[in-house]
Amino acid sequence: MPFNDEAYMKRATLVSLYGNIALVSIKTTALILVNSLAIAVDLGISLVGLAVSIILFYSIKLATKEADLVHNYGYGKVEHVCETLEGVVLIGIALAMSSQAVMNIFRPTGIERPWIGLFSCMVNSTINFVGAYYIFKMARKSSSPAIHAEGLHWKMEGFISGMIAVSFIISMLLEIRGLDKLALYVDPVTALLVSIIVIVPSFELAKSSFFKLLDASVEEDSQMEILKQISRHIDKFCEFKDLKTRTSGRSKFVEFKIIVPEDISFKRGHDIVSQLEKDIQAGVPNCEVLIRMEPCTKDCEFGRKGLKCPYL
Repeated sequence: MPFNDEAYMKRATLVSLYGNIALVSIKTTALILVNSLAIAVDLGISLVGLAVSIILFYSIKLATKEADLVHNYGYGKVEHVCETLEGVVLIGIALAMSSQAVMNIFRPTGIERPWIGLFSCMVNSTINFVGAYYIFKMARKSSSPAIHAEGLHWKMEGFISGMIAVSFIISMLLEIRGLDKLALYVDPVTALLVSIIVIVPSFELAKSSFFKLLDASVEEDSQMEILKQISRHIDKFCEFKDLKTRTSGRSKFVEFKIIVPEDISFKRGHDIVSQLEKDIQAGVPNCEVLIRMEPCTKDCEFGRKGLKCPYL
C-alpha cells in the first residue's frame, strides 16, 4: 500500500526522534567519561536536533491540515518556522561554545579516555549518515522542506562526529610521541572549528527559511516546468500575463491570466483552463493553480487588420 506525503514525513520524524534520543544518550555518556569540549559541542547540536524533531513531529499534522476560514492557504508555513528555529538555536549554541573553546585554548584542561571518545564518535557518525540517507529519501518522497532540512542537520552532525573522531586520533598520536602539552590544545581547537563550521550552514538555513516565510516564489525548476506546460498550450490562447508563484511549506501556489478571443465559447475557455491547470499540477507536485481568463481587446495585428483570429 503506497504512503501519502504525511506518512513519509511522519516516518522521517520518528527516525529523527529515536535517532536523536540514541545520539544524546551516547554523547552524554561519552562527555562524562571523556570530559571533551568538542563532544560537549556535538551534544549541544544533538539536543537541538532532539528538540526540533519533537516539534517537527507534532507540526506534521498541522502542516498537512486542510485550509480553513482562518488560514485560507493552509498551514504549510509551519515547516519554515521549524527550519528558522533550528537555524537560530544552532547559531546560539555555536557562538556560546566557540567562546568557551577560546577560553580553553588559553587554559587547556585536557581530556580523559580518548579511546572512548573515538569509539563513540565513530558510532555517532555511522548513525548520523545512515539516518541522513533515510531522511533524505523520505524528504524526496514527501517534498517537505522541513524534512530536507532535518536531513541536512543529520548529515552535518555525521561530518562533525567524524571530525571529532579524527581529533581524538591526533590527540592519542601526540601523547604516544610524548607531546602531551601539544595534545592539550587539540580538543579546544577542534571545538572551535566545529562551532565555526556549524555557524555557516545554520545561518544559511535560518536565512533561507525566513525568506520563505515572506511568500518566496517557487524554485527555478518548478518555474521552468510551469512555463513548459504553458508553452504546450500556447496555440490555444492569445497570450498569458501576471504570472505569480508562492510557496507554503511543501505546497506551491501558481496564478496567472490568459487572454482569449472575446468570441470564444465559455465551454471552450473552461476546457483550456482546466487542461492547463491539470498539466501544471502534474508537472509540479503539491501545486494549486488558479488561471483567470480575460477577453482579447483586439489590439493585435489580426484585430487591427480585421483578419480572423487564429485562436478561434
